[in-house]
Amino acid sequence: MALPIWIPDALRSEQKPVEQTFWRCVEAQHGVSTLQLVDTLDEQRLLEDILEETKPPVPPECEGLHYLYMTPFRYGLYPNGSRFRKAGPTPGVYYVSEAPSTAIIETAFHLLLFYADSPGTPFPSQPSEHTAFDVPIKTQSAIDLTRKPFSDTSEIWMHPSNYDPCQQLEEAARAEEIELIRYASVRDPDHKPNAAILTCTAFDAQAPTEHQTWRLWFNKAGVHAICEFRGERFSVAPEEWSNDERLHPLTWI
Repeated sequence: MALPIWIPDALRSEQKPVEQTFWRCVEAQHGVSTLQLVDTLDEQRLLEDILEETKPPVPPECEGLHYLYMTPFRYGLYPNGSRFRKAGPTPGVYYVSEAPSTAIIETAFHLLLFYADSPGTPFPSQPSEHTAFDVPIKTQSAIDLTRKPFSDTSEIWMHPSNYDPCQQLEEAARAEEIELIRYASVRDPDHKPNAAILTCTAFDAQAPTEHQTWRLWFNKAGVHAICEFRGERFSVAPEEWSNDERLHPLTWI
């Protein structure tokens, strides 16, 4: 599908500044996974230094950023396409959400894709632990797909599985030096906003300063999440994602 003919003009005329804190979610083991291979913290530090030498170089614009911020920009070979990034050797895209709960929902959905691809794999009997962390952003060059004129074609930005128009938009946005694309989450039943960050220069901090611990589990009633410290909890029923054919092989048990 080709983009509407008005898109190039809109990309130039509709750029707005954004200064806001977003949220991203990772598995809670991200910082201690290598501890399972060593006996002391000094050995862990040495192991991580060795591993660091095997990784691709950090892009110049990402120098000094925490690895939780820079990682999507560091690895240029993207195995599978996502909403605003094509598969292959493509520029990095960093996905964030305006609400921690939306970041958790996005994480849960992508875990469900794994189970849908492996129907014989049962859901874990225990909840998994995840960390939501803050991502401060400041840019003068952002577009908002939830507002006109882009919202007039929301059906192409919010298709559950056809990412072609969004990927075309990302390429066109980069050509106009746009640094952030704000859009409605397709996975969150309330369609709260997400953002796709296109460059490290949009970060307004070098490292996260806020963290939330969430527990996530799946059963026949759907996805369930709880953040005990904040007293937040919610569930998402299976039918909320019934329009995505990729989850049809999934057996909710």
